[in-house]
Amino acid sequence: MKKTWIIIITAVAVAGIFAGRFYWTNLRGIGPALNKPPQDITKLLPSGTSTNTTGIPLKLPDGFAISVFAKDLGDPRVITRDPVGNLLVSIPAEGKVVALPDKNSDGVADQVVTVISGLNNPHGLTTRCLDVNHPQQCQLYIAESNQVAVYDYDGQNLKAINKKKIIDLPNDGEHFTRTIMFMPYPNQDKLLISVGSDCNACDEKGQNRAKILIANGDGSNLRAYAPGLRNSVFMTASYIDGRIWATEMGRDYLGDNLPPDEINIIADGKNYGWPECYGKNIPDKNFDSKAACQGFEPSYIDIPAHSAPLGLAFVPEEGWPTEYWYNLFVAYHGSWNRSVPTGYKIVRLKVDEHGNYSGAEDFITGWLTDKGALGRPVDIYIQPGGQMFVSDDKAGVVYRISYVGKLP
Repeated sequence: MKKTWIIIITAVAVAGIFAGRFYWTNLRGIGPALNKPPQDITKLLPSGTSTNTTGIPLKLPDGFAISVFAKDLGDPRVITRDPVGNLLVSIPAEGKVVALPDKNSDGVADQVVTVISGLNNPHGLTTRCLDVNHPQQCQLYIAESNQVAVYDYDGQNLKAINKKKIIDLPNDGEHFTRTIMFMPYPNQDKLLISVGSDCNACDEKGQNRAKILIANGDGSNLRAYAPGLRNSVFMTASYIDGRIWATEMGRDYLGDNLPPDEINIIADGKNYGWPECYGKNIPDKNFDSKAACQGFEPSYIDIPAHSAPLGLAFVPEEGWPTEYWYNLFVAYHGSWNRSVPTGYKIVRLKVDEHGNYSGAEDFITGWLTDKGALGRPVDIYIQPGGQMFVSDDKAGVVYRISYVGKLP
């Protein structure tokens, strides 16, 4: 009996040592991601056209200002516009999509209108109008964890009606978000669907996981478009050449600085290497893949490990300073699997009209403080006129960022 207790105590002690080592190596920087914000950012930032330019708590370059457009949203994620100009935002944890009308154009949402509820982690949103001159004939596409469905969109009453499921998606494992977008002309009837892996790093068994899929607008002819993508949560198209750019979250538990997270330019039939390879075709040490990596598509831009890149959007020309034209803003949601937290900011990636990359610099910082994280940026929606919106699923808000400087 005494020997049994010695074995049990020894086993518990060994397990405790391994657990402590695992925590110290991988999770001691998890606090900002899990803990409540140390302050309510809506009380630190103004609302509407009374915009913050002080740098407290959030710091932006000269000439830009930030304010709260909508608050008390829970965990807002994807942002798009409806056919009549209202922002639409998905709120996965509450199973709904909301509209944020601003009828008096004062820079603050007039109300939060539930467009549809009772959904299974709704995330991706996109709209399509069969006739641009008749917004009442437009459709709203919503990607839930288990499906993509299309609705008739009632722009007058801000409701999604007449649901029609068009695509079944896997609804198990890790990475529940599904993101969708229509490709630009001349492939505007082609719908892209991003589905993450069901594991951290494994030989994926799911046919429609760890890849970007493509289908017709009615859901037919679903197939793989770009495999080897662990979790490309957000995509966007260049308005110059129509190429699809996507963020990619690298695997966990390789330490603070590996693997890099990625920005990829997505092409039909290219394999982007997960799980065998990451970054510039670097073999993952857990896979015997040195030779195989030579056949994969390397990352286009490597960014710091565990930054958790999510929303990305290109800067248009109208209403924006010329030095920002063609650049790419990316939301770094922020790390949890790192001893020292990183991310929690919006970064400007400098690319020219040909997509050539020349460097990165911070655009909005200040969410990460010594006492915790005030918020975690998610999606970015940019429009002409020097204005953009950013969702924050930790603070439960949508921010409005505007350029208030002088244009040449």
